[in-house]
Order: sequence, then C-alpha cells, then structure tokens
Amino acid sequence: MPTPTVRVAPPTDDKRWRLVEATMRRYNFAPEALIETLHTAQESFGFLEPESLLFVARSLGVPLSRVLGVATFYNYFSLKPQGEHTCVICLGTACYIKGSGALLAQLEKELGIKVGETTPDGKVSLMAARCIGSCGLAPAGVFDGAVAGKMETAPMLAHLAEWRPA
Repeated sequence: MPTPTVRVAPPTDDKRWRLVEATMRRYNFAPEALIETLHTAQESFGFLEPESLLFVARSLGVPLSRVLGVATFYNYFSLKPQGEHTCVICLGTACYIKGSGALLAQLEKELGIKVGETTPDGKVSLMAARCIGSCGLAPAGVFDGAVAGKMETAPMLAHLAEWRPA
C-alpha cells in the first residue's frame, strides 16, 4: 500500500491526535515511522485501541495486519487499558529455569487474574515478556518500569501489597 496522498482524518476531535499526527508528519508519513507513531499514540492515550491502529495504518499507508503485528509483537505496546501499576514477569530461558514460571503463577493466584489482564479495581496489570534482557538477574521482572532481579516470592508479594493496601 503506497503512502497516502490525501490526509486521513483522526478518529475523533481529541487534541491528543495532534501529537500522533505531528510524529507522522516529522517522518513525512513514511511507513518506517510505524513504531515511533505507535509509541506516540500509546503515550498519548495509554493504550492502542482498534481505531488508533486503523488510523495509523491508513495515515502511513501500511496494511492494518502489519500495524497489528508490530503492536502485538513488542511487549511495550498494549491493546487494552493498563492498570495504575504494571507488573511484567520475564519468561526468557534463564528466568524460567530459575523459577519465573512459578512466580508468575503465584502472582496470578494472588491477583486473581491471568497474564494480560488487569485487576477489577484497575490497580494492577499483569504481563509476561519473552525476555527483558536482564538474564544475569534471573528470575527478573519489571514493576512500574523498574527492573527487579533475583526475585523471590515473599518480597514480590510484599511489593504487590504496597500497590493494593488491604
């Protein structure tokens, strides 16, 4: 699909779309601006909803399947609203061998949700990553953007307790 010659109207009149359009304009609406544009959309709206994916695809002249493929491949992108806090558990080989699978199962039990879900109170989103690049700290996770290494059950659950006071 070639780069469009006609401007595509944003899904709504929300002013945050101006930021997304500015990113695309900075890259001359080139298909290569896809990841940067998705970053801007997610930073602006908190997640990538179907309308935003379609808008980006049409504006950059790339197939929707490619946009969706990029949005689902990279751990950073989310297609659902995130909770107030995020917890990402690494399931890469080093982390998995050192027990991250069991830690993830414990988190699912404690939070009452599965990977990719957010607690009903909107406090915590639980995610898994193929690898976060911290193999020397295995098992590792990321809590609100901060890497936590050599995780053990008790400290991990204590961290959750800070996010969800009883």
